[in-house]
Amino acid sequence: MSEPTYTADTFGTPAPVLSVSPVVLPAPDRAVDLEMRVSAPLTGSDLPVILLSHGHGYSNHLSSLNGYAPLANFWAAHGFVVIQPTHLSSRTLRLDPETPGAPLFWRSRAEDMKRILDQLDAIESAVPHLLGRLDHSRVAVAGHSMGGHTASLLLGARLTDPHDGREVNLAEPRIKAGVLLAAPGRGGDALTQSVAETMPFFLTTDFSTMTTPALVVAGDKDASGHLTVMGPDWHTDPYVLSPGPKSLLTLFDAEHGLGGVAGYDVAETTDENLERVSAVQRLTWAYLRTELYPGGPAWKVASDALTAGPDPLGRVDTK
Repeated sequence: MSEPTYTADTFGTPAPVLSVSPVVLPAPDRAVDLEMRVSAPLTGSDLPVILLSHGHGYSNHLSSLNGYAPLANFWAAHGFVVIQPTHLSSRTLRLDPETPGAPLFWRSRAEDMKRILDQLDAIESAVPHLLGRLDHSRVAVAGHSMGGHTASLLLGARLTDPHDGREVNLAEPRIKAGVLLAAPGRGGDALTQSVAETMPFFLTTDFSTMTTPALVVAGDKDASGHLTVMGPDWHTDPYVLSPGPKSLLTLFDAEHGLGGVAGYDVAETTDENLERVSAVQRLTWAYLRTELYPGGPAWKVASDALTAGPDPLGRVDTK
């Protein structure tokens, strides 16, 4: 498979990255305080922010502030401040399975991101060499797998709380754009019986209210048979069933790991592919860069480069 070409002018020279963890926000109303990793380029000011929500795989540390280095490092090296919370669903916390919200803590995950935005000043103060360098008006969210579900709620998707029957609206207006990586799709008859019974919050997902601009990334071999009976198309639902403006990046031959975005050389990745990870890094960066700084060429250049060769890694659709 040919390597996609991207010019230096598109992405610039990667900067050295400062990464600090754990940065801790006191959270007396939470089962434990909120810990996060903050990664930023060593230089630069007015830096945009990406909130990165981890998934819920079987590994211990990928689903925490210690995962997703391929994305966090790349984004930070190219001008973003990346904030990675450890959600309550992380195996690293070893919470009592009877903790309210367990095991996936779908509501708490979104509330973690709101807490971070509420306390960005405190986070800046806690990280050496970061104070005064963030642009609080340019914030994006990204999430993989269950993290994609978290991101979709923050971007405007809704659901019905299975415990009280109320519609839940967790949309966050401070977030201006998002990236959903292998995110869950619609509920109802698209779910396996076991998911419908054990994770009923998935049943009522409604993307029709997800109005914030977003890039949906899906692998055309990501069947996720433990979650859905719809096959790989299920992961395109956040694009198909939401209003524009949206873009869909379909990666050919990609499975749920999208080549290995959750970590380097990890056992969970069933489709390890360095070229695919490189494409995800660059296209997600370019999309968010263009959405947060309208009029820039990065997204068009990266999208064109994806399909320029004789054996493309994927395709891009927009609406």
